[in-house]
Amino acid sequence: MDRAEVLRQCIRTCRKGGTVSVPGVYGGFIDNIPFGAAMNKGLTFKMGQTHMMRYMRPLLERIERGDIDPSFVISHRVPIDRAPEMYRIFRDKEERCTKVVLDPWTDGARAA
Repeated sequence: MDRAEVLRQCIRTCRKGGTVSVPGVYGGFIDNIPFGAAMNKGLTFKMGQTHMMRYMRPLLERIERGDIDPSFVISHRVPIDRAPEMYRIFRDKEERCTKVVLDPWTDGARAA
């Protein structure tokens, strides 16, 4: 079973007639969803994998211009040979891991 706490929170806190968006990858089975509450509020659900190819170029251009600085989400920078370990750390929600940058050309100093 996948963890559905965030989805339950979204349903509880979304206004009547509102929209709950679930972007990205959401695999597996989910239990204990307050579907009755969603139905009574008349919520709309929008979901699907992000259309990465549509948004990548304009987002990269904005990053290059300095309009957007995504570095705040990076919690770890490691050499690529630590990838399996970091996947486990991210999966298990350890070390306050939010986003890992794998760099094959660095000694792997961690970001603060």
